[in-house]
Amino acid sequence: PCCIKCLGGVPYASLVATILCFCGVALFCGCGHVALTGTVTILETYFSKVTSDHAMLTDVIQLMQYVIYGIASFFFLYGIILLAEGFYTTSAVKELHSEFKTTICGRCISGMFVFLTYILGVAWLGVFGFSAVPVFLFYNMWSTCAAMSSTVANLTNIDSICVDVRQYGIIPWNATPGKVCGSTLGDICNTSEFYLSYHLYIIACAGAGATVIALIHFLMILSANWAYLKDASQMHAYQDIKMKEERELQDITSRSKECLNSYT
Repeated sequence: PCCIKCLGGVPYASLVATILCFCGVALFCGCGHVALTGTVTILETYFSKVTSDHAMLTDVIQLMQYVIYGIASFFFLYGIILLAEGFYTTSAVKELHSEFKTTICGRCISGMFVFLTYILGVAWLGVFGFSAVPVFLFYNMWSTCAAMSSTVANLTNIDSICVDVRQYGIIPWNATPGKVCGSTLGDICNTSEFYLSYHLYIIACAGAGATVIALIHFLMILSANWAYLKDASQMHAYQDIKMKEERELQDITSRSKECLNSYT
């Protein structure tokens, strides 16, 4: 019975959302960090051999890697806080008819989490869209390499097939060489850095999508919990009024009986 009671107080919906959030953030941060490092290696080796041409890009990527550290730390703490809030709300609802009372502060905190989770969900939609950009760029390179090596395409002059990353604004137009063609492009697609970075970007994008789903899940849970706390508070107020009226009625009845007995 004790174990069943403990299991009944577990907020399973919040637990699932927390696990999904942790997995999504871990995939996005871990895979994104390694993929960015591989991207810098590819750019420095093949597309921009002069350090000054891609210095700003290197600084931006390093900044993004530091931001990834911050995101991972923040969402680790935020997920634990939301899970704790789920335990609190579950206890408040389970013990609705006991001495446990929800406070105005508790309802305000739940409302604050609803607002903050909504803001984070909108922000992660942007992160999800942004993480799809490198997937698109790497897919273009991969599809170009696949077309070059395909026998169906029947290409006679592969040296005329090029990929120019300058047109995407990744490196400036004066970068040297800025583009790769023919067999050099095929060599890039066969490197471990390209293969690993491409697939890691895909996994990071999937992780961002999983995080968006987890935050939407959290938003639904928090909204329901806030409504439950509000109903619990109203129920407690009703019970307090009812108990007070019953006590007053008992006092009136007992005084009436005493008066009747004294008269008799």
